[in-house]
Amino acid sequence: MPAPQDGLWSIGELAEHAHVTVKTVRYYSDHGLLPEASRSVGGHRRYGPDALDRLRLIRSLRALDLPVPEVRRVLDEEDAWDAALEDAVAGRLRVLGSQLTALRWREAALQLVRDCPPGERADRLRLLGAVDTPPSTAPLVRFWRAWLPPRMSAGPESAFLEVTVPQPPDDPEPAQVLAFARLNALVTRPCPGGAQPQPEAHRATGARGADVLYTGLAEAYELAGSQLRQDRAPYPGEALDGFVAAYASAYGTRDTPVFRRLLTGQLTADPRLDRYWELMAVVNTPRGGRPEPTPGTAHDWLLTALRAQNDAAG
Repeated sequence: MPAPQDGLWSIGELAEHAHVTVKTVRYYSDHGLLPEASRSVGGHRRYGPDALDRLRLIRSLRALDLPVPEVRRVLDEEDAWDAALEDAVAGRLRVLGSQLTALRWREAALQLVRDCPPGERADRLRLLGAVDTPPSTAPLVRFWRAWLPPRMSAGPESAFLEVTVPQPPDDPEPAQVLAFARLNALVTRPCPGGAQPQPEAHRATGARGADVLYTGLAEAYELAGSQLRQDRAPYPGEALDGFVAAYASAYGTRDTPVFRRLLTGQLTADPRLDRYWELMAVVNTPRGGRPEPTPGTAHDWLLTALRAQNDAAG
């Protein structure tokens, strides 16, 4: 490559060597990415030989779709260049991951509209149009925070939300997109007759009792879920004992056969959220896999085991 006589290139010479337009060089110069070495007598930009390598590096970074501010940050971090580049690439990967997830959700939503009967398309469009892309779980979180007893501690509340709020899959099947849209509609529409019906335990336990109850229930549901994954029929055991103990501790009473019979009656009479758990199971089912247990299916397994134990005791 021939060197300029004075060791400096004009903007046109630099553009020619880099195989870019003069407009491109001027753009990067105006944004502070490509410093000029000096100006000619006529006020024209002059660039040193190192500008060519810097321009090539800028183009490589921009080819990775890094925004101009990130490119500038990488170029300015001479002492920590590798770390700055790694951070910038990681940030861009996160953005692209979110964009890809959004595109996959839009693709599945389009398939839903295309494949449904014409008479159902308007309703389906309304369902899908009410959900962000990629979808947000904020409406589900708000629903459960309103349903849970007031003044619960942050720890038990967060643990309960973790198992009751399904995370949208990154690459959903159309059925999962439809189930999530229906979940969103379920938790955002007004409850018939006013507020969401509450289980008896919410009235009787108080804030401290609610912390104890939901901490214990989360452990019992996890144990029951393990049995459900093995297709085990409901039976008395560790999961059921933990389930009953959670209620007994919350109520400040002892776990006795009498209490277990009373608890069975209370839980049978409590309001149910079956539709929520059905839709959650669809959202949580891995592509080509089997449905994962939900708190709803775990609760039913435990209640069935409790009834069977009461019946056996006479």
